Amino acid sequence: MSDLQNSTIDPISRLLEKWRDDPSGTYRMWFLWEERLKNFRTIRRGIAVVVAEIEAGTFGNVYTDSSLQMVVKSIAEQRQIFRGADHAFLWKPKLRIPDIYEDRQNQMAFGRFLNTCVCCSGEEALVIEAIRTLDRVAIKGLGPAAANLLYFLHPTVVPPFNTAIVKGYNALTGAKVKLGKWDQYLAMRSGILELNSKYRGLLSNDLGAIAGFLFDIGSERYPAPPRESDATALARWEEDLAEVRAEADRAKRAIQLAREGDHTHTEIQGWLRDLGKAMGYGVWIASNDGNRPFDGGRLDDGCLDRLPDALENAGAFDAIRLIDVLWIEPTDDHVVAAFEVEHTTSIYSGIIRMLDLAFGLEQSDMSLFLVAPDAREAKVNEQLKRPAFSRVIDLDVGFIPYSQLKEHREAIARFGQGMKGIEAIARRLS
Repeated sequence: MSDLQNSTIDPISRLLEKWRDDPSGTYRMWFLWEERLKNFRTIRRGIAVVVAEIEAGTFGNVYTDSSLQMVVKSIAEQRQIFRGADHAFLWKPKLRIPDIYEDRQNQMAFGRFLNTCVCCSGEEALVIEAIRTLDRVAIKGLGPAAANLLYFLHPTVVPPFNTAIVKGYNALTGAKVKLGKWDQYLAMRSGILELNSKYRGLLSNDLGAIAGFLFDIGSERYPAPPRESDATALARWEEDLAEVRAEADRAKRAIQLAREGDHTHTEIQGWLRDLGKAMGYGVWIASNDGNRPFDGGRLDDGCLDRLPDALENAGAFDAIRLIDVLWIEPTDDHVVAAFEVEHTTSIYSGIIRMLDLAFGLEQSDMSLFLVAPDAREAKVNEQLKRPAFSRVIDLDVGFIPYSQLKEHREAIARFGQGMKGIEAIARRLS
């Protein structure tokens, strides 16, 4: 593009185009990350558990090991933008904040706030009124960080919130939004919606995209363009932007490692696919993974192109279609085994999906497995000691280390009968 053509482009549009093309920016590293979509169902399910426990009076009075911690950890362990999301919910005993653990009335108000947002079907007015109602209660230490929970319930209505997003918004617009106040958050949200509407062609209806853009500006990955029409200032900004492009080389190794992680995840799914087919089962690959390249074709080659009617009509359908690999008995269409591959993704998320599947399907003769690198076994067992995961032990979920699957999968495919072979290499979680 010539300098003359380039000069006619709105600087924000120009920055958005560079941001979308940046392989290590949040757009490609997080927003387009296929695993991101799985988290919506997982976190919605987790929030519903928090609401149910608050209503039943079983939530308790501590954050550690609570169902809320399980949900917030699932958010915080995502790539980049949500790191540190749990800080706002950590109990600070000296300040006695956030005051939703020891004050039962505040806890109930928080529960009603979440319940309203879980139950409404994206009605913007209801969500905003729920925020204003919570704000009127004035719970000490419970501020707009709670919007990160709402984002996973209503991504087209509620943008995520953290310090970097606020800094990015202020830098881009010249606003002076402050942290910690719901009215400030709502004002910023209005401005974000205006920006999103203006630049919709480069963003998305999902407000995670523009939040990621603001996060990268606030994290000083990209300089905000000058707001004044000053040729000198614009030239300086262009120079700064050129330096950002030069920094891309420094991130190549991190990107390579992330891609290797995704490849390994796909490779394990492929092993489980081939093993299930060899044993005569129908195989289902997670609906958002099927198009991934594998072994010269697609990951879902030779697999079911739709789930049996009995499963599509089940209450847990949204969870079932996102489980990494399912083995299905062709004679009666029931799920024989479910596998969640946890290479680099949050262990919290995989366990919650297993719970969602098991209790949504209500099928007693189904085998459940977490498949992960050998080194993650201790981490899985450590997490299962938490009271929030006590029901997982009742499901007798098995742990299959990569090394065991790699070593024995061919023998199981050749000589195994039913589930005996795969059960033999699984370790019981405790």
